[in-house]
Formats: sequence, C-alpha cells, structure tokens
Amino acid sequence: MDESRCRILSGRRSFLKAILPGGVVLGLGAPCFLRALQAEGQAKPADVKHKFLEDAGLTLTDAFRFTYLWPIGIFRGLESEIGPDKFHEMLKGVIDESTKREMAQLAEKSGSNDMAAFTKGFRAPDSIFNRALTLEVVEDTPKAFEIKVKECLWAKTFREAKAGDLGYILTCYGDIASAPAFNPKMRMIRTKTLMQGDDACNHRFVIEG
Repeated sequence: MDESRCRILSGRRSFLKAILPGGVVLGLGAPCFLRALQAEGQAKPADVKHKFLEDAGLTLTDAFRFTYLWPIGIFRGLESEIGPDKFHEMLKGVIDESTKREMAQLAEKSGSNDMAAFTKGFRAPDSIFNRALTLEVVEDTPKAFEIKVKECLWAKTFREAKAGDLGYILTCYGDIASAPAFNPKMRMIRTKTLMQGDDACNHRFVIEG
C-alpha cells in the first residue's frame, strides 16, 4: 500500500508502477523493466512527444489485462516444470519478502505507523483502490479498520482468465504480511475473498494492545 502504488499518477509509466505488485516486478525480468522506465524518464524537448508516450486510450480494465495476464502462460509452464505446490510456495516467499520491505519503508517514509497512515490509500478518492474496487467501510477507528469489498478488478481480471489461484498469490496474499510489517502491533483478519470465489472480501485490520 505504498503511496506510489495507491494513487493514479499521470502517465502510463507511473500507472503501471502503481498497479504492479512488487513480487511480479522482481520475478518477471525486473532489470529489463527498470531499464525501460529509466529510458522513458529521460528528459526530452517540451515540443517533442515520442510515439511511445502517446495516449493509448486504454481503459482501466484494458490496463489490468495488459499488466497482469501476459505472464500467466509462463507461470503455468513453471508450475508444470517445478510442480504447482512448490512453485506457489516460491511465489509466496517472494511476495512476503517484497511486501515486508515495502511496508517497512512506507512506515518510515510516512513518519507514522498508525491506522490512519496505513489506510490512507483507501481514503483518497483518486487512489487505485477507489478506482479498481467497489467497497464499503464497515469500521473506521484508530484501532480498527474494516472494509467490505463488493467488486474487485484484480479478481475479475484473474478469474476471467481462470487464474484465480495465481491472482490470489500475486495480489491478495501479500495483504497478510503488510499489517505487521507496517506496525508490529497490527494484524489482518480476512475469511473471504472475491479472488477465491466468495461473494465479497472482508478485510479487517486491528492494532492490538
């Protein structure tokens, strides 16, 4: 939930950085991806707009499909070579470490690890969460924050591609590690996810003690 992942910023480069989970970037050719970002970020004359920077007219749905679905075939191939259980555990390990690192950095950058700082992305009208989720805030106090997610573009994207199992690991699993990484006294409680076929997601974060 780093701010750079929670806000829709101008330009496709920032948008893709916002919705790509850290584990996917790390696991899928990060050096090439980073070189592309660096090249795109180089200064150009104000009156020159490279064709790569022209508006592609993508909807949010198109952008999610473009970002998340292209590696599914690769993942399925790795499942066949390594075995689904072992491969999924490897992915979870990468997601865990990436999430813990990012959330610790966010807490330090925010200057606070309280509930308000942790849930800031859910409150911003232009955040990726409010663009890609239909949610209801059930409880909002300094010690507890709970939302009911009724629609999720991540879940819709992966489930329509019959890849909900991978979608859960790549975009849902890291939520569990995010809370204690941001604040050691915080934990997440969740018993349902749209990604796994339930009727809603029930995210609840609490600060104990």
